[in-house]
Amino acid sequence: MKDRRGALSDILKDKDFSEFEKRVYRAVCRIPSGEVRTYKWVAKEALAPGACRAVGNALNKNPYPGEIPCHRVIKSDGSIGGYAKGSAMKARLLRREAIDGNGKHCYNPV
Repeated sequence: MKDRRGALSDILKDKDFSEFEKRVYRAVCRIPSGEVRTYKWVAKEALAPGACRAVGNALNKNPYPGEIPCHRVIKSDGSIGGYAKGSAMKARLLRREAIDGNGKHCYNPV
């Protein structure tokens, strides 16, 4: 099993991922455990502020969901949004980090 650094390194070397997708994964890796960010925040960090839907599409391709914490990305309205392995799994992962099903907890909503 890879750690986060190894997983991100593999993605950054992979020619099947666009530069935008690589920026998305870099941004997601900066979200601390126990915190969430919005698709809008990730899009802005990936230098494509209007590309919220594209962020979701990129995260859906995440080959390392255990290492690249795409479950920490939620919708701007506070709901959890989609997840490749199902929204119930995303809710469980968030609860494991003490974040409720609506993305609420002691986090910094940037």
